[in-house]
Amino acid sequence: MTHEIAPRRVAFDWSRTPLHWIPGEPTATHVINVLHLLLPAGERWFVKVFKEGLPLITDPGLRADVKGFMGQEATHSVQHTHVLDHLAAQRLDTADFTKYADFLFERLLGERPPLNAPIPAREWLRFRLSVVAAVEQFTAVLGDWVLAADGLDRAGADEVMLDLLRWHGAEEVEHRAVAFDMYQHCGGTGTARYTRRIAGMAVTAPVMLYLWVWGTAYLMRHDPQLAGRLRYSLKEHEKAVRKGLLPAWRELGAAVPRYLRRSYHPSREGSLNRAVEYLKRSPAARAAS
Repeated sequence: MTHEIAPRRVAFDWSRTPLHWIPGEPTATHVINVLHLLLPAGERWFVKVFKEGLPLITDPGLRADVKGFMGQEATHSVQHTHVLDHLAAQRLDTADFTKYADFLFERLLGERPPLNAPIPAREWLRFRLSVVAAVEQFTAVLGDWVLAADGLDRAGADEVMLDLLRWHGAEEVEHRAVAFDMYQHCGGTGTARYTRRIAGMAVTAPVMLYLWVWGTAYLMRHDPQLAGRLRYSLKEHEKAVRKGLLPAWRELGAAVPRYLRRSYHPSREGSLNRAVEYLKRSPAARAAS
């Protein structure tokens, strides 16, 4: 039996969510807050790239999954943008960082290659599809992690933020294979398709790591409640990992060699049952239904 992928028109009330929504844990809070910096632009870009690829799909089942994926990603983008507005209302303005995310996705990875590079349109689309598939490998791992991260509950994390993260994480697990299947369907055949998949991950993994560390440092430097008293450090990051407030770097890093296996398929990532069960009890998802 196939699992239908469809958007849920959720909404969240941020009026009572504090700036440090994990009490007493600004490092863990802001490491996770980097998602809000990157996802609005990134997920809008996913939708644009998939819209370009839609005419290439010949399989009706895949077309339905892709349209469901696009609807979910568009909703994710909107909801994370609302969090940026909430941060700005608490005097943490993120515009000086998010302009770089916008530049990355809209210009460097836009519809045309940067600097008018002589890359055929079909090949440029295939490369960008490979990048989406690589990013979705990490979002599936992160989604499965946050669904099981009871350390956040023990720490008294804000319930609304937890619901946002777990609703989003559950949908990432729910559609974990769609970007990969889209790339495999549209990305050519044989060795070239596999080589391009490796290239997509080779670009994605280091860029994501750089943006995550840079974004965390930005948030902590501009946090009005910290006023420069605390900066991002790997030592504080590791403390948060040991408390179960963040995923371990090795857990994320291990997703790369799995993805590079020729026989790999992301349907093996995470627990679909756990994701579906959370979506049944998520306050926002239940209200949307």
